[in-house]
Amino acid sequence: MPTVHLLIKGRVQGVYYRGSAKEKAIELSLTGWVKNTAAGDVEAVVTGPDTAIQPFIAWCRQGPPAAEVSDVEVSNMPETDFEEFAIV
Repeated sequence: MPTVHLLIKGRVQGVYYRGSAKEKAIELSLTGWVKNTAAGDVEAVVTGPDTAIQPFIAWCRQGPPAAEVSDVEVSNMPETDFEEFAIV
């Protein structure tokens, strides 16, 4: 299954972005992880069918209500197996 790396920029820390992303990933049956970066962004890696990854990316472009997303950088990665979706 495809694996993608996302770097979400904007006002995305302190707005429940990671928790909301985890809920959305679980809803879409995706596995992987999400974390804050030292630069103030949010980084995520997700694995699953493209039919689930694309809606997740679309959600990331908006995020939770308090977020102000300015950009989402998406890059393909080698397929990776995760057992669940975690906040790291």
